[in-house]
Order: sequence, then C-alpha cells, then structure tokens
Amino acid sequence: MSEHRVKVIEAAYINADVKRFVLHKPSGYSFKAGQATEVAISLPGWETQFRPFTFTGLSRWEHLELMVRIYKEHKGVTDMLSRINAGDELIIKEPFGAIQYKGPGVFIAGGTGITPFISIFRELNRNKQLSGSRLIYSNYGSQDVICGAELHDMLKENYINHYTREGFIGFKERRLNTDFLVKYIADFSQLFYVCGSASFVSDICQMLTDLGAQAHSLIIDHS
Repeated sequence: MSEHRVKVIEAAYINADVKRFVLHKPSGYSFKAGQATEVAISLPGWETQFRPFTFTGLSRWEHLELMVRIYKEHKGVTDMLSRINAGDELIIKEPFGAIQYKGPGVFIAGGTGITPFISIFRELNRNKQLSGSRLIYSNYGSQDVICGAELHDMLKENYINHYTREGFIGFKERRLNTDFLVKYIADFSQLFYVCGSASFVSDICQMLTDLGAQAHSLIIDHS
C-alpha cells in the first residue's frame, strides 16, 4: 500500500484529550466520507508504527483533517502525536473503511466513534441530504463531545447527546440501554450506523437486533 509523507499544517486540542490535525494533501489523494487511513509519525523508531484514524474532513477539501483521542498514559503512538505540531511530518497510507453511507438512518456513536460520522454528515449537509437521519452520540460528559455545535447546527432536533456520567438537569444519564434506544428510536426497520469501542458496538448491535433491527441493516466500525 502506498505511503505518503505529509506536513502538519495545524495541530491543536479541541477538548481535553482530542487533538485536531490539518495535513497537507498529496496530489491525487481522495477518499470517501467515513473512510480512514493508517498514520505513522515521521521520526526514528516511529515510522513503522501505523495506527488507523478516520478522516473528518471532505475529500474535496484542499487539506486533510483528523481528530485523534490522545492516550498519554499508554506511552504509544497517540502520546507521541500529542507532541506533534505544525511543521512536523506524518506518514499516511491509502484510505480504507467499513463505514459507508447507504441511505438515511440512525447513527449511534460512542466517544471518538463519531469521527467517521462527522465526515458523512458534512458531506450530506453540503448536498442537502441530511433529511431522515438522526444521531445518538454517547459520551461520559459534555466535556468529551467533539464538534457538538456543528453537529447540532446540521442535525437540529435529530441530534441527541447521551451522557453516561453527568447528572446536570437536562442531561441524559447512564449507559445506553434498550430503554433509552426505545425512547430515542421509533422505527427499528431502518438502517443503523454504529461506531465506537468494540464493546460499545457489540452491545449496541445486540440491543438493536433484540429490538427488531435486521442484521443486514447494521453498518458498523470500531474506533
């Protein structure tokens, strides 16, 4: 698979542990909304340490955009990415990804599982095709939300925040369960897009099928 060395144009935190990277776009490089790439750091000892991250921008943009959750305690690739700034260099491969838009439906994201959906929603919004889709976005608390204002602007009343560890008035508490899914979703015969940790995706898909969703209607990926 081809590799491209790309300069970092911008690098800044957008919340306490998620860092946004704007990268130079190689000539002819293109991807579909929802796809990811393998990323390594162009430094000795790190050039073969590739990890998957999802594009959050659009292929038609002049640059590439990634939003990465930083795990400093792991002392791995994302910890090193926390030290990467404008002017540094990353290595990316060709795009890939399991999440592709197949029509309106319910998008369910846990944490950074929102990243493929950001690109998809931006594309649909540009093409005025967001009608009929809804987002349920689960996080520990409001401080963990990525692009919340933009998602709300695009989806309006079809944007639902679900907070599992936050108890302020007006916020939803506790993990997503079948009771919450029934509350948020009226029709289980539609398409469902699910992305988050492996356990999140497994649990949500099991609950959806228990509630009547068909296995072929589940479009999944892991963050």
